[in-house]
Amino acid sequence: MDDPRQAPHSSFTAVSPTAVRPALAGPARTGLATRLPPHLWFAVSAVFHYLGPAFAVLLFPHVGVLGMACLRIATAALIFAPLTRPWRTFARAGPRTRLLLIAFGACLAVMNCSFYLALDRLPISLVAAIEFVGTIGIALVGLRSARNLAALAIAVTGTLLLIDVKWSSDPVGLFWSFLNGALFVGYIVLGHRVARAGAGDGIAGLGAAMAVAFVVVLPIGVTDALPAFFSPPLLIAAIGVGICSSVIPYICDQLAMARLPRASFALMQSLLPVTATLIGIVVLRQIPGPTDCLGIALVVAGVAFHKPVADRA
Repeated sequence: MDDPRQAPHSSFTAVSPTAVRPALAGPARTGLATRLPPHLWFAVSAVFHYLGPAFAVLLFPHVGVLGMACLRIATAALIFAPLTRPWRTFARAGPRTRLLLIAFGACLAVMNCSFYLALDRLPISLVAAIEFVGTIGIALVGLRSARNLAALAIAVTGTLLLIDVKWSSDPVGLFWSFLNGALFVGYIVLGHRVARAGAGDGIAGLGAAMAVAFVVVLPIGVTDALPAFFSPPLLIAAIGVGICSSVIPYICDQLAMARLPRASFALMQSLLPVTATLIGIVVLRQIPGPTDCLGIALVVAGVAFHKPVADRA
């Protein structure tokens, strides 16, 4: 997930996806991370993108919304710390890369908090719809062809069929939802830069950013999170949410970002409503109707029809 740099701390020069080296350093470069296609890593991320929040909502009454956000990020930070050694990443990074990691970490912290605050007040379908609006903008920037414009139109049509996009009478919930959507755009943009910057490798950069996110969210949610430390089952459940929400999907995102142009990655976000529907079938036994099936087919067709292009990070 780094660029082909000539010096230890290069600037964020855009490169072709074929020129980007794999995300993991050392022997891992020849492992599954490089052998499996980036689309598969994204698919894994897309599944856990909704599994985590589904479990998190169930814990809101016990640890609070911000408490759950704090526990989620704390879990991820503690798991990443011994694996990525964020202190070493910061020590070796140049000033510009450090600022990038700090910005990425702050974005992760506020994005997670606003996402949960929105879920506490609005249906997840509406929050997901608003979140998808920003990714459309990124995809539009990197279209560069009539074929990709048609692919985006097909995917968006399918998404609108899948999601009941409607306005809410809760302005506070809408505020948090739109803030989450804006920060999700920042997550994609900053995530690509971290994946290609001189921060060791993409996963190391993610670990460093997660440490920053933990520092940001700790004073915000630690008070609400305290009950979890006096209830082992609750703490185990919160740790599980953290792993499902902020470890597995973020790692898979970085592995996908290393070899997918930013516009392509943004367009593939339209698969999220599809995974939400499939999770509903398997976990909640919610069988989709004909309109839902048509929406799934259109989204898959749009992603398949889309032709990746090299973009500037």
